[in-house]
Amino acid sequence: MLAFLLIVILYALIGLLAAAGTILLTGKLLVPTTEQIFYAIFLIIIAALYLVFTAYFKVATAWRLEAVAVVVFIAIAALGSRLPAALIAGYCLHGVWDLLHELQAHGAGSVFGAGHLTSIPLAYGFFCFVFDFCLAAYFYTRRASWSS
Repeated sequence: MLAFLLIVILYALIGLLAAAGTILLTGKLLVPTTEQIFYAIFLIIIAALYLVFTAYFKVATAWRLEAVAVVVFIAIAALGSRLPAALIAGYCLHGVWDLLHELQAHGAGSVFGAGHLTSIPLAYGFFCFVFDFCLAAYFYTRRASWSS
């Protein structure tokens, strides 16, 4: 149990550092409107990773739900390319989606029923949860410059 807790803490710290690096790079390299569009596209990419996991882990029962989730995140990202609030909400929702996968992976059950979520690598959900919420907090600070 202690080893698992240490892994969770480590992956959460890596998520925090990855978010800090991403924020630093995009803030320096992109103008505000391009930065917002970048993050909208990035939301689509990180959502689509779940389809990759579904194929890799061969969880045939998860295809439908995971595909619907990707479509929802694509719609949120499309709105988020123009509305910062949608991007903030999208990353928060994606962080929760990551956490739901992680909890199912460790036997906490699933709100969607057994087998409806794909498997993920160990602690990936914790990493992504921290990463997504850090980005959402950053977006909150950037919303004025993105809206202008």
